[in-house]
Amino acid sequence: MITGPCLIVQPIHAAGLDRLRAAGLEPRPASGTDPETLAREAAPCVAVITRNTGFPARAIAAAPALRVIGVHGTGTDHVATAEATEAGIVVVNTPGANAVSVAEQTLALIFALAKALPEADRSVRRGDDSFKFTARLIELAGLTLGLVGFGAIGQATARLGAALGLRVLAYGPSRPDADFANAGALRAPSVDALLAEADIVSLHVPLTPATRGLIGRDQLARMKRDAFLINTSRGGLIDEAALVEALESGTIAGAGLDVFAQEPLPADHPLARQARAILTPHVGGSTGAALIRTAETAAGRVVDVLAGRRPGGLVNPDVWARRRGV
Repeated sequence: MITGPCLIVQPIHAAGLDRLRAAGLEPRPASGTDPETLAREAAPCVAVITRNTGFPARAIAAAPALRVIGVHGTGTDHVATAEATEAGIVVVNTPGANAVSVAEQTLALIFALAKALPEADRSVRRGDDSFKFTARLIELAGLTLGLVGFGAIGQATARLGAALGLRVLAYGPSRPDADFANAGALRAPSVDALLAEADIVSLHVPLTPATRGLIGRDQLARMKRDAFLINTSRGGLIDEAALVEALESGTIAGAGLDVFAQEPLPADHPLARQARAILTPHVGGSTGAALIRTAETAAGRVVDVLAGRRPGGLVNPDVWARRRGV
């Protein structure tokens, strides 16, 4: 039987906690997410499960018994993966577990922008009959949806978009042709070509040094003036100052954002004042079904590592042969 404490950095669904307990682990909720608290509370743990807070190098160095870091979700940009790998600690994530829910959030933001739903709601509440005759509403069927990134979430988004009658154009250079055909998408030759052609641009790539600031002033300038930008991936993909300028100047028509460079978004952030932006608090993967799947998957992969089974979602495969505890 596997034994030992597992630090739960941020809350996960009870189904995941049950999976840990059934394997013999003791889930312990963290009392805070600052590096000092995590370092102190991870010290006796054999495992950690974290969400978008990640797990810092300081906490890794303070946890000599730690064998595995499980990420509840796909993004590992806030996990000190290099330090974990150096220490022989396995890092696992759960790509695909929340793909359908995040894809649905992407489409929800697209609909909200195209149908001006926030403004429509406010007009009814204030008794503004003129909105019906002055609103700029958009029919989506026949427009081009451009997806930057074509992993599990990008492909799920493509299938939903194609079902709505959108023409789907996707950039995923490492993906086989079969992925595009199965999702009803056309392959874009480059990000620049996609930006110029798409009526809606949606981001679905992980945040890495290569993708940080992927969408800046130059990229926004390549988009159509009546295009929308959607981001349900990671806030750091977009230069937010450039996006504010683009929204204010009318370089693009609007943005739907579920993620931000700093979360939660500060109340005084310029994006919070943009009438052309619809903002949601990183809830794309927070449906009940997605939370259960993701928690169970993360917990199951942590258990697999501790039991000596090579897990799915292995972020740092080079460490497997020299992992701690072998």
